[in-house]
Amino acid sequence: MSESKYNPFTNAQIQFDKVAEILNLEPGMRELLRQPMREMHFTIPVKMDDGSTKVFKAYRSRHNDARGPGKGGIRFHPDETADDVRALSMWMTWKCAVVDIPLGGGKGGIVCDPNVLSPREMESLCRGYIRGLYTQVGPNADVPAPDVGSKPQHMLWMLDEYETITGAHYPGMITGKPVGMGGSLGRTEATGYGVVYTLVEALKAAGTDITKTSASIQGFGNVAEYAARLYTELGGKVTAVSCWNNTDKKAYTFKNKDGLDIQKLVDIKDASGSIDKEKAESLGCEILDGDSWLSQDVDILMPCALHNQITPDNFGVISRSVKFIAEGANGPTTPDCDDLIKDRNIFMLPDFLCNAGGVTCSYFEQVQCNMNYFWDRTEVLNKLEYAMTKAFKAVYEVSKEKNLYMRDAAYVIAINRVAEAVRLRGWA
Repeated sequence: MSESKYNPFTNAQIQFDKVAEILNLEPGMRELLRQPMREMHFTIPVKMDDGSTKVFKAYRSRHNDARGPGKGGIRFHPDETADDVRALSMWMTWKCAVVDIPLGGGKGGIVCDPNVLSPREMESLCRGYIRGLYTQVGPNADVPAPDVGSKPQHMLWMLDEYETITGAHYPGMITGKPVGMGGSLGRTEATGYGVVYTLVEALKAAGTDITKTSASIQGFGNVAEYAARLYTELGGKVTAVSCWNNTDKKAYTFKNKDGLDIQKLVDIKDASGSIDKEKAESLGCEILDGDSWLSQDVDILMPCALHNQITPDNFGVISRSVKFIAEGANGPTTPDCDDLIKDRNIFMLPDFLCNAGGVTCSYFEQVQCNMNYFWDRTEVLNKLEYAMTKAFKAVYEVSKEKNLYMRDAAYVIAINRVAEAVRLRGWA
């Protein structure tokens, strides 16, 4: 689904280099911040159900921990690469900094397809991942979490393996766990809700009534689903959703110009987020090509799937009606497309601000675990909305004050905070 000619780590460095120039960062600081401080590549042998042994490649990158322990998810994906993990760990550093939580950036990945592995094979893979990393992760070093392809049960297997090895309980060593086993209420919806919390503030800043807007969404996993839920609850209308279909091994766009019933779409999607075409048609959906989400006549685009989805090659198909882009995914827009977005005067909500609700709530989970006291869902979501709104307003003010594109303004805040922590520690 992503454009292979764009390397995500190169994209992350291009974005950093641009703002390093704006901030006039010293050479040593630039060299330190444009690459991970620690990176681990290893293999995990798993005894498969058929008796064979399969070896899986695995990664963990800690980009920078000057502001606190590393924080970032673990991806299970057949196309995962070291550069994906490097880029995502770098973006996590900026994400934690822009919402001002005391964590650094980390990310992990295993090259696998979780849809074809049995529960026993997945458990062996999860436990093997921790055996390969247990000296490098933990509540005071690097705190993993779920990401693409990984789920709360996977996190609990990893926690159990870590506690078995260390001989003690460390519920704060990993987040995204099941509720009742150290997980936080509100974590499931946190990333998607965070997208909408920032979108609401952007609409207010632009003087736009959310009830008079429409949106097209790429993806229908956890982030997209809950963004769609909250957006429609607040009065917006989702007219198109692009979603991967496991049966046909391709994406389709499901469209209803009068607005999609999000709950009914949720009811017909499987555990991996795939939507059955025939069931969608029975709900009155028009079935379009997977890329058609980008060309819909809507006010808002929400790319909530993979990186490199909006490029100069396809930017021309975006309707002139589009006034906002809310990046629910990590790196969905390539750096060479930002000038085109600015020229069209589209209000950009950059990924590491817009989708920071997940890591913010993961931080809340870590805090709750470490003090062994848990909040109810309302308290969690109120704290989340406050944090996301505060972060948006800070970025928007810098954008206006310095006449900067929103992505650049967010980077200015985040990189400044990390650079200051590096200086205070005497690292550069």
